[in-house]
Amino acid sequence: MKGRCWIFGDDVNTDLIIPARYLNSTDPAFLASHCMEDADPDFMKKIAPGDIIVGGDNFGCGSSREHAPIAIKAAKLSCVIAKNFARIFFRNAINIGLPIFESPQAAADASQGDEIEVDMSRGEIRNLAKRKTYRIEAYPPQMQEIIAAGGLMAFVAKKAAAKAS
Repeated sequence: MKGRCWIFGDDVNTDLIIPARYLNSTDPAFLASHCMEDADPDFMKKIAPGDIIVGGDNFGCGSSREHAPIAIKAAKLSCVIAKNFARIFFRNAINIGLPIFESPQAAADASQGDEIEVDMSRGEIRNLAKRKTYRIEAYPPQMQEIIAAGGLMAFVAKKAAAKAS
């Protein structure tokens, strides 16, 4: 995963990630078109596929709905790095196949527009602009498989298909 980072602060709640006025839809493309809209109305015009959101403390707090990580993933952002995540957001992100990484130091050191590279299997975040590397705990193999499959449902379907053949 490699892209420019977009910095957001502490306590970014799910209503800021995808405003509640859009929750009458479950269409990922529609949700993506409004991702981070209340934090930055031009966010979706500025990002490129692969870019990375960097947050502070308690990223994804608030509602337990999956719309927030779906909006981020459907916006083609490669991952989210934060000092820490609300637990329900963490679980929902993994369930839908959105990689997220806790790294207080990488989040604190990042500046808007820095190019960041994440190697999930090696457990590294590299800020290429600052030439710094941060160690993160590598995901267990099964969590890596869930993310690679595109989420928990796709992972289970793949496992069921393998058993059936």
